[in-house]
Amino acid sequence: MIRHADRNWSPYLAGGLIGLLQIPAFILMDTGLGASSSFVTAAGQAALLVDAGVQEGSYFSKYLLFNQSFLANKYLWQVALVLGVGIGALFSARLSGMKRRGIAPVWQTAFHLQSRMARYGMAFFGGFVLLFGARLAGGCTSGHGLTGMAQLAVSSSVVVMAIFAGGIASAFLLTRRD
Repeated sequence: MIRHADRNWSPYLAGGLIGLLQIPAFILMDTGLGASSSFVTAAGQAALLVDAGVQEGSYFSKYLLFNQSFLANKYLWQVALVLGVGIGALFSARLSGMKRRGIAPVWQTAFHLQSRMARYGMAFFGGFVLLFGARLAGGCTSGHGLTGMAQLAVSSSVVVMAIFAGGIASAFLLTRRD
């Protein structure tokens, strides 16, 4: 039996398929691929359970699922996209036989982490900072990098250059040898 790990996806094919996914996203939902809005949608829906005033005039009001027709709501589709990415990643990892191991050596070296809980805390904090930055920039890497670049948006080009610069700088800081 051929395991998933024995076959590699062509990055060109996968990138082309993601790029082609923009077409139905624009035609059917009047939106591109993005993920950071889905977290705002989830937070807004959670806040709505506690305070009905969230529906009127708050930051969350435009992201709520029931302010537009249900199936045409682009934020519903973005939430589905994020859930699908997570489920697809889990499915792919299981098919490849990937096992959870201890803390990766790069994390042990860079941050001297010894426990998984410390690693999870760092990952949560990093994800929070990343999401905050994505909302501050008006979109995430998929929103700017895929949708914005497909539309030739200058702001997205600037954001993508900053993303690459930040990624390269982070890689140098995390992998430097003492």
